[in-house]
Amino acid sequence: MLKNDRKQYQSEKISDKIEFCRTRNKIVNTDFLDMANRSEAQKVLTEEKVKNYFFEGGKENADRSILVLYPEKLTEQMARNNISNILEVIRIKLPKELKYEHRDYLSGIMKLGLKREKFGDIIVNETGADIVVLKESSEYLKNGLQELTRFRKSEISIVSILELQNIKTSFEEFTIIVSSLRLDNFVSELAKCSRTRAEEIIIEQRVFINSVVADKNSKKINEGDIITIRGKGKFIFNGIERETRNDRLVLNIKKYI
Repeated sequence: MLKNDRKQYQSEKISDKIEFCRTRNKIVNTDFLDMANRSEAQKVLTEEKVKNYFFEGGKENADRSILVLYPEKLTEQMARNNISNILEVIRIKLPKELKYEHRDYLSGIMKLGLKREKFGDIIVNETGADIVVLKESSEYLKNGLQELTRFRKSEISIVSILELQNIKTSFEEFTIIVSSLRLDNFVSELAKCSRTRAEEIIIEQRVFINSVVADKNSKKINEGDIITIRGKGKFIFNGIERETRNDRLVLNIKKYI
């Protein structure tokens, strides 16, 4: 399926969900959306003037999230109270002698044949990992992981999505030096590439600002903005530390880890 065809397909799916919510007067959710799909979904929501919705990925600033639509008879909080009926967490506790990276968990899940849109972020920690998953797929994923050789000695359980609320986000803090607050300057420094390559990355729609795809090299980045570069990571512009003698800016950056 071509890129434009995929976008059209995703837009049509979102429109169908909106119509279902309106006609059936029920809470409706999508599968997990990556940032590109979420950006497309946002466009549809704006075009159709939908107000009763939110995105949820189980934790703050999730890379992948579901779209939840709810009828006008409900408040957002009432709809959010239903999230534990939609999402769950697969919790993996590794034996002390093992330590896996994100890719080890992801490749294991993909071996099971579970579609990528059925599970969200994989949150790796010191003892193992939490995997956000649609409740409809949680038993399948849990049972499948237990059969994989790499996880046979691990403790695997299904826990409430609400247990993720207490997990603190970790950051790596560093500085970069730029000539201005243009997006292409940030991408060049954060992705460690030339300005020309940075412009290409932006054109390829691999850059997101606050979960919305960025398409202008010259866009100004504001303090507090979250910049995501596919394949490079997620960063917060945490403020200007100082100016150098030649009027360049030293910026404080926090990278999600």
